[in-house]
Amino acid sequence: MGDQTYPPLNERPIANTICLFDVDGTLTLARRSATPEMLSLLSELRKKVAIGYVGGSDLAKQQEQLGSADVPVTTLFDFCFAENGLTAFKSGAPLASTSFIQWLGEPKYKTLVNFILHYIADLDIPVKRGTFVEFRNGMINVSPIGRNATVEERNEYERYDKEHKIREKFVEVLREKFADLGLTYSIGGQISFDVFPAGWDKTYCLQHLENEAKQPGGVQYTTIHFFGDKTYKGGNDYEIYEDPRTIGHSVTNPDDTAAELKKLFNL
Repeated sequence: MGDQTYPPLNERPIANTICLFDVDGTLTLARRSATPEMLSLLSELRKKVAIGYVGGSDLAKQQEQLGSADVPVTTLFDFCFAENGLTAFKSGAPLASTSFIQWLGEPKYKTLVNFILHYIADLDIPVKRGTFVEFRNGMINVSPIGRNATVEERNEYERYDKEHKIREKFVEVLREKFADLGLTYSIGGQISFDVFPAGWDKTYCLQHLENEAKQPGGVQYTTIHFFGDKTYKGGNDYEIYEDPRTIGHSVTNPDDTAAELKKLFNL
């Protein structure tokens, strides 16, 4: 697959069109690797339109799921948007990136984290493990029990949290206390919630495509197909799925994505 040649971006047969994909649950089963069939289908699709993925996790995770030891993930897609596009590649070359701390500034960031750690210290919950605040490029992930919890502890905490609404109350307090910071809080998974600047959801990557049109010989993507499985309100594909700039396709798993692509693009 790595040795395929594709028409230049401004000469793809279906002009001004790009297909963007969520990763987990859309191109791959959750946390698993993409099948050879899926990679081969994407390769066929790429001969007709531009293709890209937009994933919430970092590039290393996507390399693990989509690439292989000898195939960098950045060669398999025209655009790679890791961390919703905060880390981005076009044709294998990095595009401008930014980070949560850069955006918020060190003093405000420190105040926020200090408050979170004090709050967790005072929480009376059955177990606490470690890594209560995980710093990522585009967000912080906050876990009252700590991300080092075992699977059993996670399951137990999830039940406890449903009953006592620990995360929900925590988020309410942060929303009120830091109302002026322009942050969004997203409760997901079993044990944690994410904190990131408003607008830094998956729609963030679309500004890279808008910027593309301004480059010499750049393509203006007037048709942007987005495929995702968490397109319901509160799901992390919701904002980009609903965005007026995209044509949203809600899928249930990689097989569903493949069937939809075959139908749409005669593959």
